[in-house]
Amino acid sequence: MVIVVCVCQNNGLMFNHRRQSRDRAVLEDLADVCGAGRLYMNFYSYKMFQEYTNIPALVCEDFLAQAKEGDFCFIEQDISPYIEKVQEVILYQWNRKYPADVYFAIDLKNGEWQLEKSEDLKGFSHDKITKEVYKKIL
Repeated sequence: MVIVVCVCQNNGLMFNHRRQSRDRAVLEDLADVCGAGRLYMNFYSYKMFQEYTNIPALVCEDFLAQAKEGDFCFIEQDISPYIEKVQEVILYQWNRKYPADVYFAIDLKNGEWQLEKSEDLKGFSHDKITKEVYKKIL
């Protein structure tokens, strides 16, 4: 599966059961990334995507268990039980450090991942959002 994740500079995902931030530029970029494919997510994440109709969403709480090879999954929770299923990571990093109590569990610098692409996006609520695409080294 291909996971999509938004983190702060400390790899934080959430704080006190809430996402740290969001930005319309990420949703616009993600629409291009997913193309005609579906983006799996849970109900909490879907609230953010409801207003953005260009991304077909498949919403269920156990989407990580259901996702298959090549499926896109937007995550805002611990991915640890499903790390072995992940083939690619699309990481959007806010240019700030936010408080966090849930962190992204994959170490992308451990030699098992190769950085394929990196670019900076101009956001609406963030001046700079760094997008990185990592592929698992087989």
